[in-house]
Amino acid sequence: MLKPYLLCSRIEAGLDEAGRGCLAGPVTAAAVILPRNFTHPDINDSKQLTERRRELLRPIIEREAIAWAVAHVEPEEIDRLNILHASITAMHRAVDQLKIRPEWLLVDGNQFIPYPGIGHTTIIHGDATLLPIAAASILAKTHRDELMRKLATQFPGYGWEQNKGYPTPAHRKAIARLGATPHHRRSFQLIALPILFD
Repeated sequence: MLKPYLLCSRIEAGLDEAGRGCLAGPVTAAAVILPRNFTHPDINDSKQLTERRRELLRPIIEREAIAWAVAHVEPEEIDRLNILHASITAMHRAVDQLKIRPEWLLVDGNQFIPYPGIGHTTIIHGDATLLPIAAASILAKTHRDELMRKLATQFPGYGWEQNKGYPTPAHRKAIARLGATPHHRRSFQLIALPILFD
């Protein structure tokens, strides 16, 4: 069972992102404030859950959370900022949208730019340690996946309904065959380089 908070005497928001390693689509972040007494045995790091389990947990988190928000940073901005700063920007924007201002931020990972007026703690594997971060990871992942499925209908042939924009061999082959779309990240290596032999 994941820990419900880092310090029970303050309002803590968990932050996590999805889509950092993708070739296409936004990087998406979520911020979640859970009730102190909230527990759920299935909530865990979104990467440890099946797609069906994540989709079942999403409405539970959205219903039970004191506050939650999701924000996207689009490919053009990712290319301008770089993926790390784009991920942190998405997290900041999610906090901006919270209806309740948290007193502390719990951030998955080990890098973060301080949010004005709110302290934070970075936690490596925080999505497998703390319930608010795990909940944020599920919302970020499911909202981003939903968006990629919609984009897949507008840009068929890239398999985004399955690969969600990640660099699968099939996705790279589709880029080589069809070219890049406006939703591809131009600063990323879109097509795998050939292996050169001496």
